[in-house]
Amino acid sequence: MPKEILKDRATKFVDVRTNTEFKAGHINGAINIPLDQFEKRHTEIEGLGQSPVVIYCRSGNRSGHAVAFLLQKGIKNVYNGGGLEDIQYHLN
Repeated sequence: MPKEILKDRATKFVDVRTNTEFKAGHINGAINIPLDQFEKRHTEIEGLGQSPVVIYCRSGNRSGHAVAFLLQKGIKNVYNGGGLEDIQYHLN
């Protein structure tokens, strides 16, 4: 994923970790949709398919499943951001 995507003001961040993990720390402005709820709640992501959407979790595994689900639905402009620490590193 190009670093420009992370720094783009239009980029939306989605955290697919559990609510407890999200409350312990997350990217400012990110929305929390736990992976086990993602299929039903993915439509809550504003600009889905238009604005870049970076999905992250703890390691990149859960976010990979969420990105694959969206790609199977034909939704583009979605990226696996990997783990929270990866995103934080690139944003700083």
